[in-house]
Amino acid sequence: MQPLIPHLYGEPGETRSERIIRRVRIGVVIAACLVTLQSALLVLGAWRNDRQIERNMGVAAAEVLSAGPRRSTIEFVTPDRVTYRPELGVLYPSELDTGMRIYVEYDKNDPDLVRVRNRNASLAIIPAGSIAVVGWLVAGAALTLLAFLQRRPGRSGVAVPVSP
Repeated sequence: MQPLIPHLYGEPGETRSERIIRRVRIGVVIAACLVTLQSALLVLGAWRNDRQIERNMGVAAAEVLSAGPRRSTIEFVTPDRVTYRPELGVLYPSELDTGMRIYVEYDKNDPDLVRVRNRNASLAIIPAGSIAVVGWLVAGAALTLLAFLQRRPGRSGVAVPVSP
């Protein structure tokens, strides 16, 4: 029985189709690793943004101008009476509705970096983890299918020459 994780180097006498399937399997593993890396970087980026906000934090009341599950735009006024509308919206925007009045925490040195008050990077762990798990489930299914294709019945593993 051949393992699901492919070998980097082919076996002696490997046919062209076996080589192609092995390389596709390697590509599937690499893609799953990249999805996992992306998920980890998502959480690390959220944590980094939180640290940056906490180093020089300001708090302000804000109004939600538009709300969505992944992006919500807000407007807030700092104590020095400057109005900001962060171009990228607010971090951790779930459960916001247009017109809501909320409190936000922002980086005084970069007021475009804003999060909803009392929310932090821990909210990114479950979505990022879910993406990684689904990525590996899809990769596992693809690897199983490819392993089946590689050793399906009726394949002798011997290259048959094609006559011209």
